[in-house]
Amino acid sequence: MGSGCLKVTKYFLFLFNLLFLILGAVILGFGIWILADKTSFIAVLQMSSPSLKTGAYILIGVGALTMLMGFLGCLGAVNEIRCLLGLYFTCLMIILLAQIAAALVIYFQKETLKVELSGIVVDLIENYDPSDEDKRNLQDAWDYVQTQISCCGWTGAKEWENNEILRNKSNTEYPCSCSNRSKDLVEGRGFCSLEDPLNGTATYADWPVHEQGCMDGVEEWLKDNLGIILGVCTGVAVIELLGMILSISLCKNIHSEDYTKVPKS
Repeated sequence: MGSGCLKVTKYFLFLFNLLFLILGAVILGFGIWILADKTSFIAVLQMSSPSLKTGAYILIGVGALTMLMGFLGCLGAVNEIRCLLGLYFTCLMIILLAQIAAALVIYFQKETLKVELSGIVVDLIENYDPSDEDKRNLQDAWDYVQTQISCCGWTGAKEWENNEILRNKSNTEYPCSCSNRSKDLVEGRGFCSLEDPLNGTATYADWPVHEQGCMDGVEEWLKDNLGIILGVCTGVAVIELLGMILSISLCKNIHSEDYTKVPKS
């Protein structure tokens, strides 16, 4: 390969690694967002499945390593350092294989996560207590979900009839975050009282709440957000593959150039 082609390969590799550095920062940001978000459904997911926190730490680790690899790739390309390019190629291959393995695990575990999540939400509804400060973040996150999606319960409002506090009050109160009245949504959490008290025990049909459950809305939310994450990871994987091809090509041709510089006897 001529010196002109070598330079083109070198600068293309440098450009790819700049993109790689940026996408690594995005993956790192996703991991931090999952751990830091306490107001959306992510908080419920964290409580429902310890594997989500593990996944967040993996994203942070992969993001940080990706950024480091981007830096090493830029350095190796500009200065034509063969050992750095070789290390860069090896690490890219490991990261790519790890991403494929993680994607397969997520795909095959999604039904298990759905079952676990259903059980956690039902348990949360049954034991919901606005005065319990220990579970305040989790309960606020579920209230946020019901308010944003305009839903009530996991499969329907009837599940709230099993709440211990509401049963003790003969279901004359209902969750404010389920309400279809704007004045109840100002409160946003806890329980609201029926305007017209009933004689005897009320049912969910007497509550001014959304009847549809949150399951479908939550699944759609997860698909949308996982789609963004998987899209970013796919973009990173494509850049990784191109980076591997360019790095090994540059590494081989630097070696060839070195031999051409050796004086003939």
